This record gives sequence, structure tokens and C-alpha cells, in this order.
Amino acid sequence: MLDFRDVQFDYGGSGFSLRVRRFELPRGARWALTGPSGSGKTTLLHLAGGVLAATRGEVTVAGRSLRGLGDRRRAAIRLRHVGMVFQSFELLPHLRAIDNILLPFRLCSSLPLTVEAREFARQLASALGIEPLLRRYPHQLSHGERQRVSIARALVTQPQVVLADEPTGSLDPSTKREVLTLLLRECERMGATLLMATHDHGLLGQFDGAVSIDEFREAAADGARQSAEGAVT
Repeated sequence: MLDFRDVQFDYGGSGFSLRVRRFELPRGARWALTGPSGSGKTTLLHLAGGVLAATRGEVTVAGRSLRGLGDRRRAAIRLRHVGMVFQSFELLPHLRAIDNILLPFRLCSSLPLTVEAREFARQLASALGIEPLLRRYPHQLSHGERQRVSIARALVTQPQVVLADEPTGSLDPSTKREVLTLLLRECERMGATLLMATHDHGLLGQFDGAVSIDEFREAAADGARQSAEGAVT
């Protein structure tokens, strides 16, 4: 479901690259991507979701290679087959919760907003405990409620891959556990592959495995060293 092969991404003038010799997650896998803030976790997720294009190598997501594709074609694949959850929620303030959840259908012409899609959105909202809040705007919701809306939006297209970038990072401990449990449960129910960035090692026991971003970081001066490359299968 998610496959990196000989992938490199250069950070321009920063002196660092990400190099992923091999990283593969099968359908339904639940993995954590660990590392401190600013270490490259978001970049790896953006490569996986086609937000960024690799400098070289091949990223395959949901059976579709992103190699050589332009921004629009990568975005189309992302909207149809990938769900993304963000630490800062990324909800549009002028849209009610239900319209934020259904936003992918309005952004992608090949995703028809059917009666069935609307009903599935409400089923997700019910499963996540936010159905009574669907008519509210983001500023009327708590942090935990906003993150649940963000999770519903990520799952509403029934994606094959879910990429979550520190989705519990801004939540209090009790809300953090609750939101993570909901995310894991819904991904399992849908059979989606989940890769979640986190710096909270207390959460790792709930995943099938974990990989550190340090395995994929490489200083420019050490470009030839194999030890800086990552290989995880």
C-alpha cells in the first residue's frame, strides 16, 4: 500500500537530505514514524502523499506510482486514495464541520458527492462522537472535537492509506488517548494502512511497528555512507 524505493529528497541549502533505500507498509499496517519536531517527519509524510515530489527514486501509494507526475496528478491521487490528518487540523473557518468533512468531494471532480457519501460522512461523525456538532463552525469546537472532524475528513473518501502528522500533539493526555484510539479503530475497520508521525514514545505500543526518521536523514557531507540510508520492510 505504501512503498519507497531508492527515494531521495534534498532540502536545498540546508545541508540535509532524506534517503530511503526501501520502506514498505502492507495493506492494513499501522506504523509510527518517530523523531523530534523539525526532524523531517512531515517531509516524509508529504512525499508519501504526493504533496512533495522526490528528487529521485520512486514512491508508490495505494498501488499508484508518483514518479514523474506533476502537482495536479499527484493531488488527484492524494484526494482519491490518501487521507491526511494534521496536528493543526487545517479546517476552513468559514465552513461548518460537515462541510469541512465533505471538502475532498468539492476539491476533486472525480469524487461524486452522492447521497451515499453524505450518509457515510454522518456514519463517521457518529462513530467519532461528533454527529451533534456537524452544524458548528471550527471556532465553536474544542481542540479534540476539531481533530475528530479532521479525522473524519481524512477517512470520508474511504482511502487506502492514511497519513497522520502529529495528530495528538496539541491535545491534553486524556483527549490524546481518545483521539488515537478512534483513529486506529476506524483505520482498522476500513482496512487502511496508517503511517502516523509522533514524538510521543508512550503511544508506540498501540502500533504494529515504528521507524525513526533518523534512519532516513543524511548530512550532505556524509552522502556516500550507507549507514545513513534506511531500509524497512
